[in-house]
Amino acid sequence: MVWAIDAWHAPMYYAPRECPRACFWPGPKTSAEDRERWFGGIDAKMVIAIESAWLDRVRSTTLYRYSMPDATFVVNDDTAGHYVSRAAVVPLGIEPVGDLLAALAASNVELRITPTLVELWQRVIASTLEFSGTRLRNAEGWGEAFESV
Repeated sequence: MVWAIDAWHAPMYYAPRECPRACFWPGPKTSAEDRERWFGGIDAKMVIAIESAWLDRVRSTTLYRYSMPDATFVVNDDTAGHYVSRAAVVPLGIEPVGDLLAALAASNVELRITPTLVELWQRVIASTLEFSGTRLRNAEGWGEAFESV
């Protein structure tokens, strides 16, 4: 299976592969209270939070963007923008993303740096925001917080 991400959600992957990140944004079911609490005064389309321990790796990672043909891809998770193809796919092009912090800024994303994602993630998933978490098992204190869940 070949996985792909749509352009709107692509900034969620402007990080090293194993970097834990919490991504969230207002959606059609987001309450006015949550919109104000999480995005009041913020003009970003999305917030991506990473742990401070990963910042140097974000700065030094070389990441490549693969452009894929649409033909065989189908939606796997509309909220997270994931698509899959069960057929082999030859990329249309491959290019370096470049400076990942600059790419995030150019994508109208707010990057938040925090010592740990655990408490933030607990609050995000209890809200009415739309969200996607990646490699959260690598977050500081994750096992202790979510092992029994």
